Amino acid sequence: MMCYSPNKLISFYCFILCFTLNSFAQESTFQNTLDYIQKVKPTKYATIDSILKPFESDSLKMRQLLSNSKAQSYHEVSCYALNALGTINRNISNYNSSIRYHTEAKKYADLANNIELEIISLNMIGVAYRRMDVIKPALDYHTEALKLAYTIPNPTPTIRRSIAVSQNSIGNIYMALKQYDIAITQFKKSLKLEKEDNNLLGLAINHHNIGYAEEAKGNLKDALFNYKKSLEHNNTINSDIGRVICYNSIGAVYLKQKKFKEAEPIIREALNKALNLDDQFYITSSYLNLGSLEYELNEIELAEKHLKKALNIASSYNLKSSVADASKLLSKINEKNENFDIALDFYQKAVEIENTILTEQNLQYVNDIVIEYESENKNNQIKALALENEAVRLRLERNKNILLFTSLLLVIIGTILFIMNRTKALKRDKHILTLEQDMLRSQMNPHFIFNSLNSIKLYIINNEKENAVYYLNKFSKLIRKILMASKEKETSLEDELETMKLYMNIENIRFSNEIDFQINVDPSINTEVTKIPSLVLQPFLENSLWHGLSSKADNKKIELNVIKKSEKYIIVEIIDNGIGRVASQKIKEQKKLQRNSVGIDITKARLANFSLSFKDSYSLRIEDLYTDDKPSGTKISLLIPTQKLKSKVENLTTKSS
Repeated sequence: MMCYSPNKLISFYCFILCFTLNSFAQESTFQNTLDYIQKVKPTKYATIDSILKPFESDSLKMRQLLSNSKAQSYHEVSCYALNALGTINRNISNYNSSIRYHTEAKKYADLANNIELEIISLNMIGVAYRRMDVIKPALDYHTEALKLAYTIPNPTPTIRRSIAVSQNSIGNIYMALKQYDIAITQFKKSLKLEKEDNNLLGLAINHHNIGYAEEAKGNLKDALFNYKKSLEHNNTINSDIGRVICYNSIGAVYLKQKKFKEAEPIIREALNKALNLDDQFYITSSYLNLGSLEYELNEIELAEKHLKKALNIASSYNLKSSVADASKLLSKINEKNENFDIALDFYQKAVEIENTILTEQNLQYVNDIVIEYESENKNNQIKALALENEAVRLRLERNKNILLFTSLLLVIIGTILFIMNRTKALKRDKHILTLEQDMLRSQMNPHFIFNSLNSIKLYIINNEKENAVYYLNKFSKLIRKILMASKEKETSLEDELETMKLYMNIENIRFSNEIDFQINVDPSINTEVTKIPSLVLQPFLENSLWHGLSSKADNKKIELNVIKKSEKYIIVEIIDNGIGRVASQKIKEQKKLQRNSVGIDITKARLANFSLSFKDSYSLRIEDLYTDDKPSGTKISLLIPTQKLKSKVENLTTKSS
């Protein structure tokens, strides 16, 4: 049995008492703050922030604040609490939760008609998307915030700060696009505002970003100067997370300068601080730097261990750029260990992720990246063949006759397998291309184009200029979207729904705008990130229009619902109140000229091909609706999978961990 001296017991009880009193004092202080802010009810962000700043990192207190402010319809504080919760989730890499909180915060800013809070919320959403490397919505939200801020003639310090944040974030996006000079221009604009307001945190951030852009351009001396300047500001404001960022960046420059002795202590210090902060984003960066250092020092086993840690964390939190960086370094390690298949898998994974990021950022960079990837891939194949030839030469020296026969046999088998696989791949690619061409032809139906233009012509003849211009703009936008979508195998749910709105708008002209078309999307679905085959919904809407509603007199409705009941798939429902399939078939049989629609068959084939990359397959169900035993419409239920299959690299990483 362990015994404690009286002095130790007294010290222990004093500690418990002090801790309890401190917790009680903090709770009491927060309650007093709640009472005060609910009594005074300030509306300006600066005033609200000055009162609630000590508690903004405490999620429990922010939830309590949110509950109280919602009950009192105090929208400004509800917005503040939601943005604080969004920032807390972003700092622990829960980006989807962060986006939901910031999006809800913007709604409360709109309810309060508070432009300061609206700009802050828009910037926060953009930052969360940028951390996920989902560049398109990130740029949209930051640009919207910047435009809104510039509409104010005499901006407050809060809005000036928001302008600096927007310009800094847009600079980061340009940097991701490899437009480093434009990025530096944005950072310097932000830096100027931060200097005028003497905001040390803003100065630290912008100096670091300028350093990052200079490093990317190869100006290591200028990069190191800006990183050290940023570190000075972070030390002044005592920011641990700022120190981690600067230590990692300075360490990375030392690595490029081959100053390994200077790099090692600062990289290890960055890792220790990142682990204490428990920020997965910066823990990943630190493990990447440490793995790079150990690779340069030829400590291959340690390097592989730390890089796999970085890859696991980055994969878990969807940090795409870090996954790509870790995969590239692991490819080098496996190439050094002569594991060429694994090395190639890691490299392909890195290039695939980079291509995905760049496609979301700017389509014009895709071709350049593909060419670069093909070039690197061929170089790797040449190196692998050279190594294999060297091995064959050594074996032939030991036993020329036997090795010659074996080599010839292997070459023949390899050639046959290559030809078989290549033929199979070409057939598959031809089938996919045929489907895409058939899909485009079905969307660009000449009857649809002719009838649409004819309807617009009638507006012009009847001197309805506004309607003519309105629908001509809609028609041109739809044609452009169809042509763009035909180049992509998949698109975001957001773009698909926008295209369907345009399609229905044009078709509705021919129905004298009698059709009530509605789209309902489950709030839990992130339409910017969710991917589906491009133009997959149009054939179903066309069937509802021309087989269900065209023969109906009035009260014509189509409802498009997007539902999420599982993480594995989304459900798209298209419901019309038409005459039903039985009546439609009778009308079709009575027509002298019958046209067989192949749109649904093409769509099924495209969905089957799309599902090959996912754990689950798609499913399609068409059912007739009845009211009092009378046909009352048709319901189409389409299940589209969302969980992709793991690649070889991801499976390997899971096993090794």
